[in-house]
Amino acid sequence: MMSEDEPGTLAALQRCRCDIVDPAIARHHGRIVKLIGDGLLAEFSSIVEAVACAAEFQREIAARNAGAANKSPMIFRVGVHLGDVIVEGSDIYGDGVNIAARLEGIAKPGGICISRQAYDHVQKKLALGYNKLGPQKLKNIPDPIEAFSINGDGLAAGNDRQDIRYCRAPDGVRLAYAISGKGPTLVKAANWLNHLEYDWESPIWHYLLAGLSKDHTLVRYDARGNGLSDWDVEELSLEAWISDLETVVEAAGFKKFRLFGMSQGCAISIAYAVRHPERVSHLILLGGFALGASKRSPQEAAKREAHVTLTQLEWGANSPTIRQLFATALMPDASKEQTDSFNELQRRSTSAECAARYLKTTAEFDVTNLLPQVRTPTLVMHARGDAQVPLEAGRQMAAGIPGAKFVVLQSNNHILLEQDPATQRFFEEIRLFLGN
Repeated sequence: MMSEDEPGTLAALQRCRCDIVDPAIARHHGRIVKLIGDGLLAEFSSIVEAVACAAEFQREIAARNAGAANKSPMIFRVGVHLGDVIVEGSDIYGDGVNIAARLEGIAKPGGICISRQAYDHVQKKLALGYNKLGPQKLKNIPDPIEAFSINGDGLAAGNDRQDIRYCRAPDGVRLAYAISGKGPTLVKAANWLNHLEYDWESPIWHYLLAGLSKDHTLVRYDARGNGLSDWDVEELSLEAWISDLETVVEAAGFKKFRLFGMSQGCAISIAYAVRHPERVSHLILLGGFALGASKRSPQEAAKREAHVTLTQLEWGANSPTIRQLFATALMPDASKEQTDSFNELQRRSTSAECAARYLKTTAEFDVTNLLPQVRTPTLVMHARGDAQVPLEAGRQMAAGIPGAKFVVLQSNNHILLEQDPATQRFFEEIRLFLGN
């Protein structure tokens, strides 16, 4: 990277240190002993804090690299060892330092390598994914060192990991679904352009998914036409998407669960709850609608038609014009990093044809006749300044469901952001509604 752009690379490295490395080390009560070229040596009084800091650092770097702006992502290795050191002034020396340095050298890019001494102390205290490497012969270290790696999804903490599986819809379409967390089952219906892997790493979605996984076994899926599910499908319709939800629930094997829908996923969730009232214990709806955009008003119908045309023409182009339009409407208060990441996430999640078909299909949704038939306890939440789905659409949906609780969130964002004050209210309302 230095050979291609020395000033730019140095500036990016300094930003990583300023934004991620230094704050993480400080939060975990460590100190930077010295800088070593493009690396550093850090010391911690607790091995648990050291490994927790390393995992946090690698997660934050991975999230930053997921953004579209990072065409040359910085990828680091980390080595952690518990051992004696020799202190001289502000510096440290000895085998403890040497072993940590050699472990860093055998770590996978983006991963962590720790010694047996470190593993014995942290494996029951930090719920990470450890992979035994066995005894390793390290340069200039006389005896083999038993090592363990922490890579990829193993870096996620406890309820922060997901298991991706596959199933087949009745018409043969392959569907991907993921399970994460522990606790009562919460199924999330699919919405605009999901991607199980990219959403999990995204600065837009990860906090929400991790938050829902904290107290639940979260089941979510990529509906037909996007993500890890089949893109090239004959049918895209409300009925097909309801069938996808039915298929995933059956494959996952959960008999009764809480159902969460947002945006277009609300209509799908309502239809499922009416068909299978015995399966859904609670219904949670965010930013949704019972009546699609083309049926709400002539103005919204014309606007949606224009979006469809632009999507067909611009989606696959290098210029992110149409994707930027959606990002601005869905989350006007997003930072540049979040917007860039979401633009890239949309591009990687589906094709121009599928995106246009999605827009056409959801614009024709109409489940208003099903609202009075909902017998499941229901919580409806909607952002006051939502520019993608008007507040009134959410209010009308809630009014049609017998006994539904309606909560207005003080936000402009259709997709709630981590820094959004309404996000904490969102989680609090869910806890109150579910009684936990």
